[in-house]
Amino acid sequence: MTADDTLTHYDFRNVESHWQEEWEKAGVFTVPDIPPAGKPKYYVLEMFPYPSGQLHMGHVRNYALGDVIARYKRARGFSVLHPMGWDAFGLPAENAARERGVHPKEWTLANIAAMRETLQRLGFSLNWDREIATCLPDYYGKQQKLFLDFLKAGLVDRRESWVNWDPVDHTVLANEQVVDGKGWRSGALIEKKKLSQWFLRITKFAPDLLDGLKTLKRWPDRVRVMQERWIGRSEGARLRFSLAQPPHGFDENLDSVEVFTTRPETLFGMSFLAIAPDHPLAAKVAARNTEAAAFVAECRRMGTSVEAVETAEKRGLDTGLRVSHPFLPDATFPVWIANFVLMDYGTGALFGCPSGDQRDLDFARKYDLPVKAVVLPAGEDAASFGITKKAWTGEGTMINSGFLDGETCEAARKEAIARLEGLGIGSGVVNWRLRDWGVSRQRYWGCPIPVIHCESCGAVPVPDDQLPVVLPEDVTFDRPGNPLDHHPTWKHVSCPSCGKPALRETDTFDTFVDSSWYFARFTAPHADTPTVRAAADGWLAVDQYIGGIEHAILHLLYARFFTRAMRETGHLDVTEPFAGLFTQGMVNHESYKDSDGNWLYPEEVERGSSGATHRGTGNAVTVGRVEKMSKSKRNTVAPSAIIDRFGADTARWFVLSDSPPERDMEWTEAGVAGAGRFVQRLFRIVRSVVADCTADAALPDDISTAGDTLRRATHRTIAAVTEALEGFAVNVAVARLHELTSALADAERSAKEAGVAFARREAARTLSLLVAPMMPHLAEELLAALEPGQSLAAERSWPEADPALLAVTQVHLAVQIMGKLRGTIEAEPDEDPAAVLARAEAEPNVARLLEGQRIVKRIHVPNRIVNFVVAK
Repeated sequence: MTADDTLTHYDFRNVESHWQEEWEKAGVFTVPDIPPAGKPKYYVLEMFPYPSGQLHMGHVRNYALGDVIARYKRARGFSVLHPMGWDAFGLPAENAARERGVHPKEWTLANIAAMRETLQRLGFSLNWDREIATCLPDYYGKQQKLFLDFLKAGLVDRRESWVNWDPVDHTVLANEQVVDGKGWRSGALIEKKKLSQWFLRITKFAPDLLDGLKTLKRWPDRVRVMQERWIGRSEGARLRFSLAQPPHGFDENLDSVEVFTTRPETLFGMSFLAIAPDHPLAAKVAARNTEAAAFVAECRRMGTSVEAVETAEKRGLDTGLRVSHPFLPDATFPVWIANFVLMDYGTGALFGCPSGDQRDLDFARKYDLPVKAVVLPAGEDAASFGITKKAWTGEGTMINSGFLDGETCEAARKEAIARLEGLGIGSGVVNWRLRDWGVSRQRYWGCPIPVIHCESCGAVPVPDDQLPVVLPEDVTFDRPGNPLDHHPTWKHVSCPSCGKPALRETDTFDTFVDSSWYFARFTAPHADTPTVRAAADGWLAVDQYIGGIEHAILHLLYARFFTRAMRETGHLDVTEPFAGLFTQGMVNHESYKDSDGNWLYPEEVERGSSGATHRGTGNAVTVGRVEKMSKSKRNTVAPSAIIDRFGADTARWFVLSDSPPERDMEWTEAGVAGAGRFVQRLFRIVRSVVADCTADAALPDDISTAGDTLRRATHRTIAAVTEALEGFAVNVAVARLHELTSALADAERSAKEAGVAFARREAARTLSLLVAPMMPHLAEELLAALEPGQSLAAERSWPEADPALLAVTQVHLAVQIMGKLRGTIEAEPDEDPAAVLARAEAEPNVARLLEGQRIVKRIHVPNRIVNFVVAK
């Protein structure tokens, strides 16, 4: 490359690494543990990644968005915390150990190193001095301390619970790991098994978690709605149905079944009572009835989640038992075991009113159970109204309901509850869909639960001075199940209370625990305590959190719970962890298959005028639909390959410019190539300004129209980009920067007019500062050429728009004839209508078309249009 080439070609390979070294040398992105007084703080955080080994373009988009905000806020005078870490525990590392013969720690740390290198090459302004990894004892030891504090505060419980059990791998599986009733890895039929599990009592905060959603004004509405539904507050009644003639030998405490219902007014429409397969009454029936036992066993092969139950085919078994109706003493109804009833929601039992619930109606039709309408919709005739294929779930007037007939549903609901309370068999209550969080996992690669089990003392917390409880590294994966159970020495310890031989808890924490408080650890990542209050109180809450919508419920809800629990135990003084939340869209790409139906990577495909072919063989390739990038379909693009070919700034610019950040975007070769051309164009334009316009170019009093126009475009761009970034409309900011770049290029034609040299340098400098959050390396290079020897772009203040230059001096008006556009003119804002009409009539194309015509009406809409109406 010649010396002249360096003036017209942006050499990203050398430039990007150079400026990254300069940032590190200057410590530009380092911030103190406690925000400095007299300077506003801003904490921006992207959801940290699982170290799978390679970043994908979804990561790049996520972190690029966060970096734009971090750099922008830093330029606006904020002290910015922008840390990075790794969600590093989890089953994939354990699977790698089994399949590849590598230790989970070795596999994880190698992946972290590879992903860290890519992130650093992208030039993100991250606080690498605060880096954490959840798999390191320095992190998970503090997590163990939090757990023990929660235990002391009564926020932890240990009890038996039904779980998905893989009988081959000997482990609990999450509901998402059960596919068609089988273990996702082993393929074994899943069993429901009752195990002693540790629970975090998230339900204690259910009302507060629900109410807190109202304060999160900068969260997406749909995320708040999803959490509201997950928490699931519902008002209704609890009531007891007495068993009619319970079989001989039943326990006295099983002489009734308790039910929760949100629609007690529909009790007269009852057709059956359904109990969960895990209900004590079902167990009693199964012990006496082989058919019932087989059905219960079959139900236990389903997932344990609400979603798994709701999507399964609704099936049941009649127990032969019957219950008495609370308002109809002579009426009894059958008791069914049903696969759609969950033991840990409500009471594990419900009464079926088929006319008012679609699930109950489908069940009743399947098993030929009666259906009686009890709510009459407005406008219907009670004599003819009936339920056929669709239940009526809306409001109306009560019918066929005894003492409730004629009342509205709301009034009937209150009356039904009052009657139940008067009979002493029920009461009005509030119920929650939210369940306590079971955190026990029978896996090795996770944070050990810091408890020791002693036959004499029970479950004993590990003393603080014995933390962290560190995972042993000499484990083997040659047997199914949890390697911690198989370790010859690790679990064998003395009881901290009595000194007798005891056993460590071998379950490890659900990895959602690791990600539920990392944002707080970032405020003091090297402290000997989980948090340092001055640091945590100074930096929290996170001002802007960025991540995928797929984490809308569990992760975000657990983090909100942890924040409350940490506040209750003295570790924090905030209630909500994330003041602002932004959920970015996914990055999509075409998928490809060869002639044998094998998935192909994009780099294996050649696109030409004749279609897509396989590079190397030339065979035709089938192009699939554009969809989310995934390893399974190989439609991924490696960021490192894009950086090698186009540079980090081009990759950043493309993922930021293609579409609104909350929407999905499509990654295309043409798109990234176009971004690369823009980078080179901007570089050439600014370099031409450096060559043509001296640094001492002055602003004359009599600036030319061309110079004034460019200055106004520059300052309007400052205002527009500032407004766009404040509103997270990064793609809008990119569009405005494209426009200013074109305006700067056009100004070269007027280079010799008064004030244009000044205006060009001003525009070039402004462009360099405004693109800095998106393309920081290029910005540094441009400013170094414009103003050699001055401070780094990353340390400079954001430009301010001159209000005097924001005023509109010219407006464009459309000129129409009979409502059809025939030309355009310029006018001063609110110019005299007569002058505007005269100029519009004189516009050459308009004048030509009006020649010989009689104008009967002249219409002028100020600052917008002129329309001439002519005689027909």
